[in-house]
Amino acid sequence: MTVLSLSIAEEQTRRVKEAIAARPDGVLESVAETCGVTMRTVLEALPKEQVAFAPGDGFEDVWSHLTTFGPIVFIVHSADGVFETKGTLPPGSSGRGYFNVHGQSPISGHIRADRCKAIAFVDRLFFGRRSLSVQFLNIDGHVMFKVFMGRDENRELLADQTQKFEELRGRFIE
Repeated sequence: MTVLSLSIAEEQTRRVKEAIAARPDGVLESVAETCGVTMRTVLEALPKEQVAFAPGDGFEDVWSHLTTFGPIVFIVHSADGVFETKGTLPPGSSGRGYFNVHGQSPISGHIRADRCKAIAFVDRLFFGRRSLSVQFLNIDGHVMFKVFMGRDENRELLADQTQKFEELRGRFIE
């Protein structure tokens, strides 16, 4: 890495940290867009107690554990929209170049799991409330999809899922 590119990376990190400090419980994708960086860069700029990374080769194992969590919120966030589906993650299996999601859940499809470079376990405030998510990042540093822990009728995190999230994070972090 050259001195110039190091300076650019340092400048990007500084801008990202300033944006996060200005709105610590805001939308991280907005920070990435405003600063012209990937979500991986934004997640890496969070305080260490808010994010931990696991290697992407743990994709199927992490997914398998998440199928036991009960109702979650599955989110795909693109430049053109935020798509949310509530349900239980169904099991899946690898075949024909994809991780194929099966079952009776509203969540189904085909994932290019081989492009998963890292899995981020994120524990931070989001608009004033604690939020827990598992975010799958691709080789380009973008979020493939996110799995948010569920909430009860009072919008509080489900206690059993909070415990399972913390156990899963402890098992898989780098």
